[in-house]
Amino acid sequence: MTSEPVRDVFDAGGRGLQHHGLRRANERAVLTVIAFNAGVSNADIARLSGLAPQTVSAILTDLEQAGLTAKGEVLRGRRGQPATPIFLRADGAFAIGVEIGWRHVEVVLVDLHAQVLERQHRDHVFPDASTLPADIATMIGAMLAPLPDAQRARLRDIGVAMPTNIAGNLHLVDAPETQRILWDKLDVADELARLTGLAVTLSNDGNAACWAELIASPRPRPADFIYFLISRYIAAGIVGQGTLWEGPSGNSANLGSMLVSDGDGRLQAAHFVASLTALEQRLTAAGFAVDATQIDRWDWAGFGDVLDQWIADSAKALARVVFNTTTVIESGLVVLDGVLPAPIIARLVTQLEAELQRLPIAPYVPPQVLPGHLGALAPAMGAAQLTLYRRHFSRTLADLAG
Repeated sequence: MTSEPVRDVFDAGGRGLQHHGLRRANERAVLTVIAFNAGVSNADIARLSGLAPQTVSAILTDLEQAGLTAKGEVLRGRRGQPATPIFLRADGAFAIGVEIGWRHVEVVLVDLHAQVLERQHRDHVFPDASTLPADIATMIGAMLAPLPDAQRARLRDIGVAMPTNIAGNLHLVDAPETQRILWDKLDVADELARLTGLAVTLSNDGNAACWAELIASPRPRPADFIYFLISRYIAAGIVGQGTLWEGPSGNSANLGSMLVSDGDGRLQAAHFVASLTALEQRLTAAGFAVDATQIDRWDWAGFGDVLDQWIADSAKALARVVFNTTTVIESGLVVLDGVLPAPIIARLVTQLEAELQRLPIAPYVPPQVLPGHLGALAPAMGAAQLTLYRRHFSRTLADLAG
């Protein structure tokens, strides 16, 4: 007899998965259980999904024929009937993930195991609406050219992660005024679909990165956490009660826009205190020559007091954002990630924990703060993973939360 896997946020315990009469929904439920419980048995799937064993058996036959699952070696020598472990096939499906950033574009090819198979990256001074869709299509074409036909046939989706309201915020990267007009006219999803022939879905960059972090988290995955990606500005996301909070427009959890005090006591959006752009401005003012598109070449060890003060001010600002957010949602976990080197993120995590402890609010219990797992790749990876999840698994986490 097999033991039931440890439960995490993707295990519904029979709630919300028994979609009577809906074969496709039942298939999604079974595939979700398999995806997040590698090597699960038929009996385990029935327990975790709440579906009848005979229903599970029939669905497993269909999933295997569709190339989405595979059987492992029969497990013998245990009590009860021998069990056959079921696994998700990594090559069962693929998706392209794209991040359109203020200073770069990232394109990744992701398989059904959430692994990045190929990656292309280009830096830019600002996102140019007149050339960006064609550039992305070219990057995708180069990435897909060596793929066998069988794998290309299993690629049907592109997920695009991008900041909220690029057109209205182009002044932040000193783009010419003509770009605002071009961005107002550009439908990124339609244009990429036309150029590639694939289905295209748009996501907020913070939400996509938050989803990727959830998938990358070890079991049992948290049902509630606040997520920050320190990038050119702050990308953020919230998972609450097992649901990614995207909101009606898909741009909820815009935590970087919360007002905080900067180092001089002035009210500012957190974006302008705790971001890479804010650090870059401080470094430039202090006489450091830094290339905004080449942060991997920055002399991080030589920034001294300027970097120290930015970390201190950023931690104070983020602590206030975390506190204000936890007054709305109950969350005992904050995940902090970024495009900065891992040692800098580690320092920021430590400082944020200290600032949360210093808040003069009783009886406030500060959440745990942990570093993220994916860094700069999180938005592009999450964009691809969201399309795969919505096509093949339960459409939303709410389906599983019951």
